[in-house]
Amino acid sequence: MVNDASTPGATDYVAAFTPTFDIDSEKACLVLVDLQYATGSPDHGLGAKLARESRSDECVYRYERIASTVLPNVQRLLAAFREKNLRVLYFTYGAETQDYSDLGPMMKELCRGTLNRVGTREHEIIDEIKPVGDERVVNKLTPSGFTASPADLILRAYNTDTLIFAGVSTNMCVEHTLRDAADRGYKCILVEDACGADSQEMHDATLRVIPRLYGQVLSTDNVLASIAGG
Repeated sequence: MVNDASTPGATDYVAAFTPTFDIDSEKACLVLVDLQYATGSPDHGLGAKLARESRSDECVYRYERIASTVLPNVQRLLAAFREKNLRVLYFTYGAETQDYSDLGPMMKELCRGTLNRVGTREHEIIDEIKPVGDERVVNKLTPSGFTASPADLILRAYNTDTLIFAGVSTNMCVEHTLRDAADRGYKCILVEDACGADSQEMHDATLRVIPRLYGQVLSTDNVLASIAGG
């Protein structure tokens, strides 16, 4: 399997060294990153804050992308994984204390400003894609899902070797978590049309970085075809 021809992935000399692989669905896990009301809904958290400040125009691209592209494709991926009883892991981010004191300076003011702490609507996963059954949710206090969480232990217990990433933001928590997964030896796939960022430029920047040794960039259709064939 190679990077999807429809995405602007890297094709330079470094990308030529990126390992190629097929998806073994029994060893794959769908990893959904930060699809929460805090920064995933125009009516909560960040969206509501920007609206109060008359700055909603700054996030039009973000929320249109999430509604029209990210969530529908995540739903398609979830349906396929659930039909085959394959592994799904959700990452959330946000404080686990009422006063946000468990967060470092990089995350604290973002979470405080968007009311993102356990127990608030903002911290919840968006209703349309909520986990079911034994689908695991791991909360993180840092941008990467691997820095301070049991994610690696859980994935090893699942006998997982391939992680298929979707979520927001492409160029921040999704990319950071994928990079750290690649460092730990996982085969990584970024599902381009199931991710979103604050601009097309930021999104495309990650699409150019990931194929430079970190993993593959594929479309939802490509992943679904591989899972069906697996």
